[in-house]
Amino acid sequence: MVLQFITHFTDSYSYYDSACMALEGGCRWIQLRMKDAPVSEVEQEALRLQHLCRDYGATFIIDDHVELVKKIHADGVHLGKKDMPVAEARKMLGKDFIIGGTANTFEDVKMHYEAGADYIGCGPFRFTTTKKNLSPILGLEGYTAIIHRMQEKDIHLPIVAIGGITITDIPAVMQTGVNGIALSGTVLHADSPADEMKRIISLMENEK
Repeated sequence: MVLQFITHFTDSYSYYDSACMALEGGCRWIQLRMKDAPVSEVEQEALRLQHLCRDYGATFIIDDHVELVKKIHADGVHLGKKDMPVAEARKMLGKDFIIGGTANTFEDVKMHYEAGADYIGCGPFRFTTTKKNLSPILGLEGYTAIIHRMQEKDIHLPIVAIGGITITDIPAVMQTGVNGIALSGTVLHADSPADEMKRIISLMENEK
């Protein structure tokens, strides 16, 4: 069960701070998400975070910027619904990079699977303030239904649940059959984000 952390900028923490605390807490998968920021700013932050992730032995993914991923040799890219299509990114990056795609329906999952994605960020689980133009809420039933249809169609692709998930949701979300959970706000809103991450990791290990 993989645990992903999506960076977020808040009044209290920078993107770099948020990644530092997640890594300190034991998370080993960081996605840099800087929507609407100029590419030059994203690159500057990406280079800092890439060094940090290497120090921790963590996977480093950049949201949206395929060319930047190739340029700095990040581990991979995550593509939202309005970003470059997965198939096009795969042609640019080849087989050595991880490519994730955002999905809200089984049809989205099937499309990304056929295009060569390595994993799916599936959501939102519930309403979240960290994302604009939210897709329809999935809830537990949504994940269960998508995974059931994947099994019927013999589609094997890791599904990572995302969108407003809190520590109290994790046991029930894991029961749906997803392969991972992506978090942001619930960690950063805690009194001690690093300690919250430790608690989440411990909970996920105990739920296996």
